[in-house]
Amino acid sequence: MLPMNTILEPGTLVRHPARPDWGVGQVQSVAQHRVTVNFQHAGKVVIDGARVELMPVSAS
Repeated sequence: MLPMNTILEPGTLVRHPARPDWGVGQVQSVAQHRVTVNFQHAGKVVIDGARVELMPVSAS
């Protein structure tokens, strides 16, 4: 089974499991293990995908 971050692509909506206060974020780019996400309440953050598994959110 592939780690969840390997299937992320620009436009995917996600949450950071340890930072629910950041709100929902939209993936901007994925480069190897670095995932750039624009969060509602934290702005643009670069996540180390090797250490943090972002949680996809449905777009409903």
